[in-house]
Amino acid sequence: MSSSKTIRRLAVSSPVPADIDIANSVEPLLISEIAESLGLRPEHYDLYGKYKAKVLLSVLDELKKSEDGYYVVVGGITPTPLGEGKSTTTVGLCQALGAFLDKKVVTCIRQPSQGPTFGIKGGAAGGGYSQVIPMDEFNLHLTGDIHAITAANNLLAAAVDTRIFHEASQSDKALFNRLCPPNKQGERSFADIMFRRLKKLGISKTNPDDLTPEEVKRFVRLDIDPDSITWRRVMDINDRFLRKITVGKGPEEKGMVRETGFDISVASEIMAVLALTTSLSDMRERLGRMVIGNSKSGEPITADDLGIGGALTVLMKDAIHPTLMQTLEGTPVLVHAGPFANIAHGNSSIVADKIAIKLVGKGGFVITEAGFGADIGTEKFMNIKSRYSGLTPQCAIVVATIRALKMHGGGPEVVAGRPLDHAYLNENVSLVEAGCVNLVRHITNTKLYGVNVVVAINKFATDTDAEMNAVRNAALAAGAFDAVVCTHHAHGGKGAVDLGLAVQRACESHSKPLKFLYPLDLSIKEKIEAIAKSYGATGAEYSEQAEKQIEVYNKQGFSDLPICMAKTQYSFSHIPAKKGAPEGFVLPIRDVRASIGAGFIYPLVGTMSTMPGLPTRPCFFDIDIDIASGKVLGLS
Repeated sequence: MSSSKTIRRLAVSSPVPADIDIANSVEPLLISEIAESLGLRPEHYDLYGKYKAKVLLSVLDELKKSEDGYYVVVGGITPTPLGEGKSTTTVGLCQALGAFLDKKVVTCIRQPSQGPTFGIKGGAAGGGYSQVIPMDEFNLHLTGDIHAITAANNLLAAAVDTRIFHEASQSDKALFNRLCPPNKQGERSFADIMFRRLKKLGISKTNPDDLTPEEVKRFVRLDIDPDSITWRRVMDINDRFLRKITVGKGPEEKGMVRETGFDISVASEIMAVLALTTSLSDMRERLGRMVIGNSKSGEPITADDLGIGGALTVLMKDAIHPTLMQTLEGTPVLVHAGPFANIAHGNSSIVADKIAIKLVGKGGFVITEAGFGADIGTEKFMNIKSRYSGLTPQCAIVVATIRALKMHGGGPEVVAGRPLDHAYLNENVSLVEAGCVNLVRHITNTKLYGVNVVVAINKFATDTDAEMNAVRNAALAAGAFDAVVCTHHAHGGKGAVDLGLAVQRACESHSKPLKFLYPLDLSIKEKIEAIAKSYGATGAEYSEQAEKQIEVYNKQGFSDLPICMAKTQYSFSHIPAKKGAPEGFVLPIRDVRASIGAGFIYPLVGTMSTMPGLPTRPCFFDIDIDIASGKVLGLS
């Protein structure tokens, strides 16, 4: 059971104060107390100050014989640009289970990027009286994982350009002499990592001097095709002017100019690798097999071909451990990884979930969140994350708001930064009922995986009983296990107790095996079309570029990977303005790319921006520090 020492009762105010004011009003418990409540001993974690700790993966070895707790994923309906409160619901549910229902519970959520924090969306620690604290540390540097990813990503980018530069300016012999220099005795040796490339080339020799001139050439020349390079540099802020850049313009680079660009750090494949890895050794292999582009003969060039997989792992060796934090009511949180929910799978890490599910034990609960609507986040959770983790969820939550359902029912456009139209602030049951087609499709799709579906109706002050009853009736008619109104934003865990009870019942009554949407042995196109049909499409159509890339990946042996669809989060279709539950459209596949180290193929539906821009009035206008107390002000 939960340790009573870690449970805190909140004194709530109405109207609800600003998120940062609530967060600053609560003194966090020492993280050692949170760790103790989970049964963790000091040797199981490294402290990062008073309120954060890294939980070491070695805990898994000790707990491997422990029984698993219940596993719950939180998704949502297709959101408005304002978001519908999935993170807040995730945190509020955990506060209800731990602080009010006396269950052992761990929240597993992604680490937010600093891009949205200083840009347009603000932080991602939850909201109101359902937050992770310290909120400023959660939203900013945390324990440096994203910085480690940035460093590793950019080291690999530098290695790519440098290798092309040196190969262009040196003979085979000169390259060989530098890659395998003779020692004082005149003897050469291969670095350990070089044996990976030799094995790939089918060369079994262990003495560099035994290589033939042809073998030397194959070994030293990666012959990277600059036009095929997909690896870009990253940084963890929004900067639209770095979306496309030209590199190599210095006089010493001898005219080796090419166009490239920056992505935001959370869009790096290394972030996706961190989220999907299962151990340090698995991470080493995944980092090593990341593909940066092709040779001029069409062979995939990997990080290990460049000799850098080991160095990348060294930069990531601390980032692999999840960070332990707490909610406002003292329940434990594991924060780990934050992959982009469009081009990547948008879920927190497998290792955090694996640790949590053992720590809570039989009868306990692990609540993890999936990015965006259930058509993106939950689908990728099931078909990618659960496939690699081997963990089976018993329950999936679909978070819904009256606001979003009205939009899907034909309400006016919702735009971030603009006041809501009166339609969203006054009762309109018919608009809600019309919009429930979106909720129904999410419920129907999620049930296909064999889980019990609970709808969480995230109540806003302007929502009426009649509107919420309409949602509940539609959800139950669609086959939801239950549909529950929640007020966790205004009341903390107390406002999600009914949701906690519904989730408990859903988990206890679950008996079906996990089902995937597609088997991996289907072709790339068959897997794409299985997902497209879940959106309501009749099928998919492929651009010339997409057809070309599918052919390349088939030849390179990557066709058995799962699919990670990159499409807008604002519609089931590829057109953000098409709300509700559109049907009968054909999904256009503009391009198909691969994250081989992470382990998925990602088709691009439309244009996906991997480097957000700053708005006219970014969030940073409101962020400052109280010089007297040192507290952060203005985070939201």
